[in-house]
Amino acid sequence: MSGLCCGPSGHRGLRVLPTDGNQSAMTAPMPPSRPDAAAVHPAPLHPAIVLVTCCLSLLLVMMDVTIVNVALPSIRTALHGSFSTLQWVVDGYTLMVASLLVLMGAIADRLGRRRVFVAGISVFCLGSMLCALSGSIPFLVGARMLQGIGGAMLNPVALSIIANVFTEPRARAQAIGVWGGASGVALALGPVVGGVLVHWVNWQAVFWVNVPIGIVAIFLSLRFIPESRAPHTRPFDAPGQLLVMVTLAMLTAALIEVRDFGWGDPVISGFLSLGVLAMVGFVIVEQRSTAPLVDLRFFHALPFSGAIVTAILAFAVFSAFLFLNTLYLQGARGMSALHAGLCTLPFAVCSSICAPLSGRLVGRIGARVPLLLSALGFGCSALLLTGLSATTPLALLLVAYGLCGCGFGLCNAPITNAAVAGMPRSQAGVAAALASTSRQVGVLLGIALCGTLTGGAAGQAGTIRWALFAQATHRMWWGMFAAALLIGVIGIIVTSARARASTQAVAALMAAGEGAAASRRG
Repeated sequence: MSGLCCGPSGHRGLRVLPTDGNQSAMTAPMPPSRPDAAAVHPAPLHPAIVLVTCCLSLLLVMMDVTIVNVALPSIRTALHGSFSTLQWVVDGYTLMVASLLVLMGAIADRLGRRRVFVAGISVFCLGSMLCALSGSIPFLVGARMLQGIGGAMLNPVALSIIANVFTEPRARAQAIGVWGGASGVALALGPVVGGVLVHWVNWQAVFWVNVPIGIVAIFLSLRFIPESRAPHTRPFDAPGQLLVMVTLAMLTAALIEVRDFGWGDPVISGFLSLGVLAMVGFVIVEQRSTAPLVDLRFFHALPFSGAIVTAILAFAVFSAFLFLNTLYLQGARGMSALHAGLCTLPFAVCSSICAPLSGRLVGRIGARVPLLLSALGFGCSALLLTGLSATTPLALLLVAYGLCGCGFGLCNAPITNAAVAGMPRSQAGVAAALASTSRQVGVLLGIALCGTLTGGAAGQAGTIRWALFAQATHRMWWGMFAAALLIGVIGIIVTSARARASTQAVAALMAAGEGAAASRRG
């Protein structure tokens, strides 16, 4: 979701924090050999207030994901939206985050982290106000995209700010642990807060609630957060950035709109063709660029490639799970938004419990066991839901939701560990950022696939036939089971001796290239 990210920083490297349970906070920049260029520390510095401010940014982005899911049925009724338009309400936000995550981290390193952080909160709050004032689905989707631009400016920058303020290694590890724990709190609060607001106020309230939180965060940022920049920055890769956005936008549009148009329609063929051409163009451009947005040599390392695929699979499962079950509980079962929000609590609670446990397991015994346990949680949850009906016992649903939460919480630590372990220290930040971007891509594709795999519930003009909805989701749950099996297989492959050797080879290749570049500069 939108807040599950870790952008590149200007620091010299990162280290894995096995005790942290959040997917994006599992890496923290190592203390640089000298302070960041242009760092300005006001006197006195209040690290605790800086940490609270950064946690507020995470609360904004993470809580917004689960709040919006709970509000989707009310939005559909109020704005007369179809199934595909509800997908765009979620994916419009995620598309911007996935496309701009790496770019925004680089901009913050160049222009100043506090400046970009405050701008991100401001843009996010402006987007929230426009969402609340929306009178049509197209306007709401546009406002959600503006929110996504703000979200892309927040979390990668917040992590860099924490690393710049907490310079002592132990204090830094504890601070990032607290920052990561805020993710679980936000996930747990989102469905309940969203349910209360929709039930007692209206769907617009789920967006208005962001504004006062954002105002407080802006005030604290301007008052207490020191400005900092990276000592070294890379040139922008404008062609690569543009091609990434076109690829993601076209493939997402094809998967969402195919429900209404069909695979043979020229519109869908056009989307797919443009998406594939942009993807091919991106690979060609990145291979020839002297400062690529994505260094394709990363993918020669099996653990890194496995981490990217696992992140896409796990977050596709996560996003599809929340999207479909929110609609199922309120549409097919007739629950109120409040009761639906309460039903998703087992997911959030189990995820919050398993996330730090996974971090400790990675630190002690490696990534294989957490990945296999994650696959088991996802797989068992999917099997329980393959027989979903409008009368499925509530107890069975809650067990399935809890198991899915366990699978989600267990997978995040090994994803980041596999992405950065063994990489040169100067490249670890970029590797972590790419892993975080792949999470957003997974959310994007998971929501898009919901319509493709649940076409049996489509009625006239994109309406939803609730009597058929539960049965129509069965293909999605079988797809979730297949994804779980694949996560398990990848978990075995990426922790093998061959995988470790491939990482060492890539690290040596990159280190040699950096040495040659340094010699040329000297």
